[in-house]
Amino acid sequence: QVQLQESGPGLVKPSQTLRLTCTVSGGSITANYWYWSWLRQPPGKGLEWIGYMDYRGSTYYSPSLKSRTSISRDTSRNQFTLQLSSATPEDTAVYYCARGAYSDSQVEYDYWGQGTQVTVSS
Repeated sequence: QVQLQESGPGLVKPSQTLRLTCTVSGGSITANYWYWSWLRQPPGKGLEWIGYMDYRGSTYYSPSLKSRTSISRDTSRNQFTLQLSSATPEDTAVYYCARGAYSDSQVEYDYWGQGTQVTVSS
């Protein structure tokens, strides 16, 4: 059974960098052919894809967030980390990490973290 758990500060000040870590158990983040993703859901809005890192360590970001986003990994700890710089109140959301795989040219997710609330406010 694969489990994902998000961790990080629940409150970030504007202009600071939002940093969240996803710890994975029950499966390796380097195993073929999984895509390790970050998504978020702002209050009252739908789910938004932020980006992912694939099993080889390659990254892909949403065009709207690409300039502020970085995803990295620590294979020794089986973790991957999201950094979103220059945070604004519009980045307030519940953030999720998830495991996915390509099916018919799109990523489908089979395991999710429980989600973590991040509020950007002074």
